[in-house]
Amino acid sequence: MIMKKSLSKEFIIELSKRKKEPDWMLAFRLQSYEKFKELENPTFGPLIDFSFDEILYYKNEHEKNKDNWDHVDKMVRNTFCNLGVIDAEEKYLDGVTNQYESEVIYHKQNTDKDIIFLSTDEALQKYPELFKEYFNHLVKYDENKYTALNGAVWSGGTFIYIPKDTKLDRPLQSYFRIDTESLGQFERTIIIVDEGASLEYIEGCTARSYSKNSLHAGVVEIYVKKNATMRYSTIQNWSTDVYNLVTKRAIVGESGKMEWIDGNIGSKVTMKYPSCILEGDYAVGSSISVAYAKKGQSLDAGAKMIHLGKYTKSNILSKSIAENGGTANYRGTTKITKNAYGSVAEVKCDTILIDEKSKSDTYPTNIVENNNSSISHEASVSKVDEEKLFYLMSRGLTEDRAKELIITGFISDFKKELPMEYAVELNRLVKE
Repeated sequence: MIMKKSLSKEFIIELSKRKKEPDWMLAFRLQSYEKFKELENPTFGPLIDFSFDEILYYKNEHEKNKDNWDHVDKMVRNTFCNLGVIDAEEKYLDGVTNQYESEVIYHKQNTDKDIIFLSTDEALQKYPELFKEYFNHLVKYDENKYTALNGAVWSGGTFIYIPKDTKLDRPLQSYFRIDTESLGQFERTIIIVDEGASLEYIEGCTARSYSKNSLHAGVVEIYVKKNATMRYSTIQNWSTDVYNLVTKRAIVGESGKMEWIDGNIGSKVTMKYPSCILEGDYAVGSSISVAYAKKGQSLDAGAKMIHLGKYTKSNILSKSIAENGGTANYRGTTKITKNAYGSVAEVKCDTILIDEKSKSDTYPTNIVENNNSSISHEASVSKVDEEKLFYLMSRGLTEDRAKELIITGFISDFKKELPMEYAVELNRLVKE
């Protein structure tokens, strides 16, 4: 089934009816739609230049999601097989959710531990009270034009609840794939890691390349409770016709820890700033990210750390690479509020420019509102070291291979935080 491109009240009612949603969700969608019409595009960052009338807001040609690849459409199965997703499932993961276009088409849980791991649409049906408790509480629909759009037309995504003191042996993973020209993908992900529990979650994103623009506007809300830990790793390799405009945020309780590991390799435009609200005392937040922009790409990425609790700590490490006329910018905010006594924050932004045509800028906002906390900020921009390049080429390497080695060395801090199979994939993407 393909639903029409034009976004309207009638379309949203039809979508909600198709999904058999409760009345309150339809009301939320319509409220979000009205706000979407009111709000303008962001006044900062890269130019957003596409027509909302050209976006396909929902596509699903497949039956309810399966738990056996043999029952998935052959073409779709082959797509995920070629991406390496199927092979990774049994070897490395405790569960997977794979979304194709607008809906989850495959889901399987490989652990027998008592967790909730479902598509977000299923969670709304099976756990309505738990869902409503956490939905739209951390990322509000009216924050910007794209959170409002997501609120109006969200479909798919992942819902996870990890009970108290539960620790999984292996990661959970979601993979998002766009294969249709001008498609908009608007998944909604909610993750709750209860007290003393821990979770590692991996997200992969790819799209087929077309001449017309596509849109990815997801929303992620993560709740890390007291003494809990959460690591969220992303490797995004969208094609260069995708606008990737997402909002990701976590709130961290007392002595909890949240880690964002964020890799941005593809897309035409990316605006993404994973955030931590360090609400509890002694909470810890960190973000390690890489943005690699090539010709025709503008990647505006970074992180936000908001310190509310006492003795909280945060660390932002951003690596940017620009080549062949690409633009890779860092944009971030670190704020230590007046009651966050004894808090410490570190920000480090490193950029390497491969040629004269490429560019990178840093837009940090650092705020300290009390006298016994501190923020340190370090930034550097450099070109490819000609001496290193000459040395490597004198050893028989081509110029491209020598640059590849320099780049992989530059992002080594990021790679070592990834699961092995994702680090291998990142090496392949850099080489390409």
